[in-house]
Amino acid sequence: MRAGRAIGFLALAAGVAASVGPVAAGEWVCISDGVLEDIQRQGLKVAWPGKTTGLAVDRTSGELFLIIPGLGVWRSADKGANFARCDGGAVGGRCETGYSLCPDPAGKRMACFMLDGKSAMTLDGGKTWRAIKNLGRGPDWGAVDWSRDDPQTLFERTHENRDIGILSRDGGKTWTDLGQGIGAVGVFGESVLVASRGKEPKWSGLHRSVDGGKTWQQVHEATPIGAMTVFKGAGYWLSDLGLLVSRDQGKSWLVVDSPRGAVWGPYFGRDENHFVVVDKRGFQETTDAGKTWTQVAPFPPGLSGEYNTRGWFLNCAWDPIGKVCYAARMSKPAYKFEY
Repeated sequence: MRAGRAIGFLALAAGVAASVGPVAAGEWVCISDGVLEDIQRQGLKVAWPGKTTGLAVDRTSGELFLIIPGLGVWRSADKGANFARCDGGAVGGRCETGYSLCPDPAGKRMACFMLDGKSAMTLDGGKTWRAIKNLGRGPDWGAVDWSRDDPQTLFERTHENRDIGILSRDGGKTWTDLGQGIGAVGVFGESVLVASRGKEPKWSGLHRSVDGGKTWQQVHEATPIGAMTVFKGAGYWLSDLGLLVSRDQGKSWLVVDSPRGAVWGPYFGRDENHFVVVDKRGFQETTDAGKTWTQVAPFPPGLSGEYNTRGWFLNCAWDPIGKVCYAARMSKPAYKFEY
């Protein structure tokens, strides 16, 4: 299934805290037309709101995973030129936010926290899947404790359900209600959770629990976004104050010099010093843990109205091997930018 519709690009102006270099030359190209045409030829119906809804990349292989509303996960090993469904019907619904998909930065593993459809997790690069039970309509986003070979601890924020957070310690089979006031979520271990707290949209501060969400203590004034990423034992989390890093399971946090206003990421490359974040201007890359930054792609013009400071709707991904940036949003096509 092939797609090759090209569109011009536009770099959107936005103030950033860190210095960002010139944008790479290139163009954003639609990669979803081919797979959607093939789906239509097969007589299948894409669920509401149509087209695509989310995507993620395995940083160790460069494989792209694209979500089609109601029709699950489609994998591409050639930068979106060809796709094949890989979830076997285990995944449905749509990605409501840019943190609905939770790939393990170490590679091969990913959880799909889906709204209005089936959620599931793969531990082998999409070959096999196991179900994650949804409560209500499902989650906005979730985090997984990837420190175990067989992940058991999952932390979700439920969708349009009084900001309720839920915790699973059996891989998503059963859930414990942690009460209201949960925003962004993160997991360091079976009992060590981190979250923003308050009533949407006025979440405030970064809070930590060491007893599985029974009690909470504020540990930083920053308000994080979406779901935390853990890579090589350290927690990384974009926030209203920039990128936060914790190397002591959330007890203390360092604010990294990063583009202020970045909402999506970080997406890691060859090591913990190499990653990309996405702000209003586009995809910003650092190879020295945030000391310097280079813009490798502008914000996709086909999705130019999708900048949401809490990470809603737009999905972004980055292939550090093939040097490709990806973006998608429910009801719209998926795009790539090679540099």
